[in-house]
Amino acid sequence: MRPVAIAVAPNGGRKVKADHPAVPLTPAELAVTAAQCLDAGAAMIHAHVRNADGSHLLDAQAYRDTIAAISQAVGDRLVIQITSEALGKYTPAQQRAVVQAVKPEAASLALRELVPDASEEAAFADLLGWMKRERVTPQIILYDVNDAVRLAELQKRGLIPFENPPVLYVLGRYTAGQTSRPSDLLPFLAPDAPAFTHWSVCAFGAQEMACVTTAALLGGHIRVGFENNELLPNGTRADSNQALVAAARHAIAAVGLKVATAEDLRAATADARS
Repeated sequence: MRPVAIAVAPNGGRKVKADHPAVPLTPAELAVTAAQCLDAGAAMIHAHVRNADGSHLLDAQAYRDTIAAISQAVGDRLVIQITSEALGKYTPAQQRAVVQAVKPEAASLALRELVPDASEEAAFADLLGWMKRERVTPQIILYDVNDAVRLAELQKRGLIPFENPPVLYVLGRYTAGQTSRPSDLLPFLAPDAPAFTHWSVCAFGAQEMACVTTAALLGGHIRVGFENNELLPNGTRADSNQALVAAARHAIAAVGLKVATAEDLRAATADARS
């Protein structure tokens, strides 16, 4: 079986130090976290940037500063993925603009945010065309199987310029007390659901590790970290993102799977950049 890539999502756009003192918010903190998670087994970091007050931000210079700090700490041994997440603050045009201004190695794109209706379809297609030309690897975020069906329909209509676009299946939503379960993955993998070659999973709550291990066994890649969960498999609170990555690596090894490096991940998504 192919190596499983572990991505770490260390901060998200919501959590602050009051939620967990180890949530990294600044470029320097994200660089330290990146190095720790690389050592623990991560192949990619999914990074959010913040305003001075800790609130969610989409800003090209803030992303450049963060990418520079992480790169100084880890070189090219991690894929650095930025988010275009709106979090209710940014329009699709603003989301597209920050990706193009930064031109990162990789960027996540929530389908329902960037294409809330048919009027945004052409602009989304243009963004993906630009990403392909500039060799920026997309990851399209799908919150339920309806999102997957919609993406497949856009692809069928020629609006997705990638044969195998990487996708992220989100098991559950950002709600109080949310706990994802491995069975939440089943609708995405049902025989009548669209099939995507390169898929990853993230999950919420105490069963995060069970969810991502199930995904790995079924051929997917995985994402862990404070953005979605702070609990270790035994139910105790993780003291760091590194601890969650290490737990994921241990779980993968325990079922006979190998952990991917950043180079493995780049090779696996090469068709999304060619």
